[in-house]
Amino acid sequence: MRGRDHHFVTNVTSLLICGLLAGIAVAAAAFPAVAMSGLAAKAGSEGFASLPSELKQATAPQLTRVFAADNKTPVAVFYDEFRSEVPLKDISVNMQNAIVAAEDHEFYTHNGVDLKGAARAMVNNSGKQNSKQGASTLTMQLVRMSLSYTATSPQEVVDATKDTPARKIAEMKYAMQIEKKLTKQQILERYLNAAPFGNGAYGVYAASQVYFRKPPKDLTIAEAALLAGMVKAPTGFDPTTTIGYPKALDRRNWVIGNMRDLGYATPQEATDAIAVKLGHTTQRTGNGCAAVKNNSWGFFCDYFYRWWLSRPEFGRNPYDRERRLKSGGYTIQSSLDIKAQAAARENIADRIGVKDRDALLLAAVQPGTGRVRALAANRRFKLDDGHNKLSSDPAKADKNIRGSYPNTTNPLLTGGGDITGYQAGSVFKMFTMVAALENGFPLAYPINTTYRYKSSYRDSPGCGGGFYCPSNASKSEKGPYNMWTGFGSSVNTYFVPLEEKVGAEKVVDVAQRFGVQFRAPNDEEMATKYAEDWGAFTLGVSASTPLDMANAYATLAGDGKYCTPTPVQQITTLTGEKLDVGKPNCRQVTKPDVARAALDAARCPVGDSAQLGGCHGSTAGGARGIVGHPIFGKTGTTDNDKTASLIVGTSSMVVAGYLVNPDYQNHPYRLSHDVVNPAVEYTLRDIMKGKARVQFKRPSGNKIAQGEQRSIPGFGCISVADAIAKVEGAGFTATPGTEVESDCPKGQAAGTEPSGRTIKNGFVSIQISKGKPGAKPGPSTPAAPR
Repeated sequence: MRGRDHHFVTNVTSLLICGLLAGIAVAAAAFPAVAMSGLAAKAGSEGFASLPSELKQATAPQLTRVFAADNKTPVAVFYDEFRSEVPLKDISVNMQNAIVAAEDHEFYTHNGVDLKGAARAMVNNSGKQNSKQGASTLTMQLVRMSLSYTATSPQEVVDATKDTPARKIAEMKYAMQIEKKLTKQQILERYLNAAPFGNGAYGVYAASQVYFRKPPKDLTIAEAALLAGMVKAPTGFDPTTTIGYPKALDRRNWVIGNMRDLGYATPQEATDAIAVKLGHTTQRTGNGCAAVKNNSWGFFCDYFYRWWLSRPEFGRNPYDRERRLKSGGYTIQSSLDIKAQAAARENIADRIGVKDRDALLLAAVQPGTGRVRALAANRRFKLDDGHNKLSSDPAKADKNIRGSYPNTTNPLLTGGGDITGYQAGSVFKMFTMVAALENGFPLAYPINTTYRYKSSYRDSPGCGGGFYCPSNASKSEKGPYNMWTGFGSSVNTYFVPLEEKVGAEKVVDVAQRFGVQFRAPNDEEMATKYAEDWGAFTLGVSASTPLDMANAYATLAGDGKYCTPTPVQQITTLTGEKLDVGKPNCRQVTKPDVARAALDAARCPVGDSAQLGGCHGSTAGGARGIVGHPIFGKTGTTDNDKTASLIVGTSSMVVAGYLVNPDYQNHPYRLSHDVVNPAVEYTLRDIMKGKARVQFKRPSGNKIAQGEQRSIPGFGCISVADAIAKVEGAGFTATPGTEVESDCPKGQAAGTEPSGRTIKNGFVSIQISKGKPGAKPGPSTPAAPR
């Protein structure tokens, strides 16, 4: 068909439809369904009656806000579309008037469809191609947005927005339905909360923030006119672009003129508004954790984000869960304690810089709830902007791989992705102690230790035929120890044989019950297949994170209740419903008396006093004086001090600190407790300021501490062999012990350590006489163990 023939047919069709529209305009007011059915037939679209009788209701995507534990301090926002609905009463009357002046002058008088306007637009649009007029009322535009938001496929989105007679007919039908059900104010509220305003702003709340940094209730005539003018073409009327600026200015002034002509503004108000200078810039709200203003909060935000994506309650897969987070309009009261977070970050900064190759990581957890109160590191939570140094691992540096400092978004404190954790050393001895207590070994259970111990666990290359042979930090660490003294001085050759007696598989089981995750493939294989032969497990060779271990020790303070770590306190939906997701989820994983007994021994390493026994040694003895509260905890180091860790807790807070090199864990240098220990100790001190000093609970009886006591048989000056036989005959384990000066002949048994009474089936050391005292005054005695 030739061009002019095509235009002839189009013009004739348009005139016919216009005649139809003009003829039914009056009838439509009284009989809209009949009028629109006729229009549908004449326009050649699908039958009007075949459309669904009801428009599916859908809420436009809303941003989700995350607040700190005080439920006031903003932490982060997540959104696909920057939008937050507000009631009409919180939207300036200027904005309400401006959108009517810009888009629909007859809004308050029509029934959802402006038939005269549609006819006028159709006549105009059939001619000049560069002078298009719209015929959609505000109500019809709201329908179009609703159809788009309820679409379940990309094609449905296209069908909802493409310019066809069928789509226009559908909009008209649904618009009239809406007008019957909603008031004009309700329609206006929904429209203003759904409309796009460009630069990522959807709805008037977002637009007010992006363009003017103010709430919508404070919009002036000039500001409201600009926003109303942008709805028709947000990109074309964008005042931040060179091309869009003059168009935006002209359209704003045109809207102001309409407001004057419609009586929404006085002539003077209109003149003043037109004189207002139009700005060029916007300030878009950051989206997600990388945009968190306080980058020390970024690691917590990332933990929350990963936690949300792991929860099946929010969708079938991570993609669906992310969409829910970014469009659901939730209000999240997180568990982040601003005071605790600030204390952790400040104490880290006092001891190590953000550009240091080593990472100082602190996690704080509340016992009894699992709420994560702080996650801090000497790193900025942001993507590497190209200024990170090359990795300290030579193999990675040779490949130009950059390190994680000063900027990283890796979950250094919580694990995930390729972060499997770090060996933390002797903090794992706590699991062996709990397993021993669960299996009837009391705190006072003695073992005669040696500097080096040949275990029954296999090791390669090992010692003495391929066996695992751990040694202590000092050659002076030998002789009898119990759980108080062994834990306090961190004696390796006490805990490995204790693990043997209990069973390494039981120790691994305790760690799993207390929340340790075996993220590294080798660790998972050992834990699931070879746990009974994992002799080094008690010395902390499995990878863990500060969050894992803070929560594990919090299980002791929680009377043996393990609480799944959580970053939230309350989740509220857009409709005000409060969800149970993220609430404390606790279960009893060991008996309260076992937890209380283990905690009593755990007071020894940090300089506190045990209530049930004696400590006689510590590895972080200054912690009690610094914190100023009853505390418990444990230090940890790995071979050659490749990591250093400390965990310290009270009845209401546990802080775990790791000093590691996350980029090069097998590095050749030593890491110092002089960095990690004070950071942990002073952080807990700052958190506990002003809080009551709460003493830890005691077990219900003394048996779990002292065990069943039996009398050790006495003897005179007899052979060591006879003494061993006599003691073992009474139900004890006896071995030759230290030499002491005595009246017995040299080489004979002179006594026992301990003497008098000890635990049933416990260890007894036979003292060997060195003979009578010599010229030196007084008998000498063995040095007390540290």
